Amino acid sequence: MVDRVSTAGAYSAILQNLMAAESAQTDAENRVSSQKNGDDLQAFSTQAETLTAMKAVDARITNYQSQNTLIAAKLTTQDTALSGLASTATAVQQAIANALGTGDATSLMQEVQGSFSDAVDGLNTQYNGQYLFAGGQINTEPMTATSMTDLTSGPPISSFFQNDNFVASAKLDDSTTVSTGQLASTLGTPMMQAFQAIQTLNDGPDGPLNGPLTATQQADLTTMMQSWQGIATNLTTATAQNGLVQNQVSAAATALTTQQNTLTGMIGNITDADMAKAATDLSNAQLSVQASAKVLQALQSDSLLNLLPATS
Repeated sequence: MVDRVSTAGAYSAILQNLMAAESAQTDAENRVSSQKNGDDLQAFSTQAETLTAMKAVDARITNYQSQNTLIAAKLTTQDTALSGLASTATAVQQAIANALGTGDATSLMQEVQGSFSDAVDGLNTQYNGQYLFAGGQINTEPMTATSMTDLTSGPPISSFFQNDNFVASAKLDDSTTVSTGQLASTLGTPMMQAFQAIQTLNDGPDGPLNGPLTATQQADLTTMMQSWQGIATNLTTATAQNGLVQNQVSAAATALTTQQNTLTGMIGNITDADMAKAATDLSNAQLSVQASAKVLQALQSDSLLNLLPATS
């Protein structure tokens, strides 16, 4: 039995081979140029669901990282403010100690008033245009007193604090939430009461504090100095608490970076092309295209009509 030979059939077979070779060449070229196995989920077939899940996790980690960067910057500003408040309390304590040591309070009120201004500035610290210690009232100045005499003018100390009781918190990762906020009223009420006490002594019957200290002034200032020592200690504790949160944010950022690096490698195992294999596939596909093209060219000149005898 002799197989039937058809020019049309031969053309069809060669064209199919040529098209397949060109498709393989295009695929290999794309992998070599993009260094990826595909540009959509369809290209990854059975691994598409896994890839989608991993990319969702990667996006969530990226969001956490962006948020934690902002939180870290805010906490740094907050640390500076809290350290400043603690230093202010220490400065008042030292000013009183100096007055007691010399027995003279000539410059005391001027120094304390300067420290009061520093304390108000610290309580009204802003980050990105928002007040750090105002709770939820981020656009409202939390401490409104501008002079020590405001504290003895009649209204209670609490009336000068405009913050609410909202304490900001943040979710650092899927399992960690930390408190990042502190309130002006909590930090500043003991300070303002202590400033009020000094102003009251200065303005009262045992005042003013502008020269050699009397026995009564010495006794009162000694008690006040001890109060300021406690205030400084409490503000240092608040600064340390802020530092602990900073450490948590830093640790979370490090852990998230490790997770993301691992995840990037896992995604790359699916999406990144094996460049050696891609280059080999491209070379083989190019040879196949060339071979198919030559066969097609030869077939065009080897028509079966050429085998038929010529007729006159």
